[in-house]
Amino acid sequence: MSEITAAGKDAFFEEVAKASAAAVWCAWSTSSKTGPRVRMVHPTWEGDILWLATAPSSPKAKQMANNPAVDIQWQVSPPDFLHIMTRGTAELFMDDATRAHVWDALDYDLNDFFSGGPTDPNYVAVKVTPTRVELAEMFGSQNQRVWRA
Repeated sequence: MSEITAAGKDAFFEEVAKASAAAVWCAWSTSSKTGPRVRMVHPTWEGDILWLATAPSSPKAKQMANNPAVDIQWQVSPPDFLHIMTRGTAELFMDDATRAHVWDALDYDLNDFFSGGPTDPNYVAVKVTPTRVELAEMFGSQNQRVWRA
């Protein structure tokens, strides 16, 4: 395993974003009163920040409001077999400026989910500030690289 230094951080996160986009979907884990909850979502990297859109009334939004710790895993299918693990802290944003920014930053059309646009009251922007990101090959067994905050 190799550690990512400050000098290599930007290049590392560019590689993470590219691999995540190739995987499209990831498993997003939050904590509930009865234990961990995992669901498939499609977030987007912006530098070293991860963004997601959801409804403020969704179980995942409620769980992140109660416990902001999240784990996220992408598995890229063949031929690359890249593995990405992210651990971080989630924040929910309902302010119009952040929601408009995330509306434009996400790499899919949120109109498919929130017909009221970036000020739709059923839309909340979720920001994950990572504390640890791992990028590896062959399901995490080869060329493992880790960045830590």
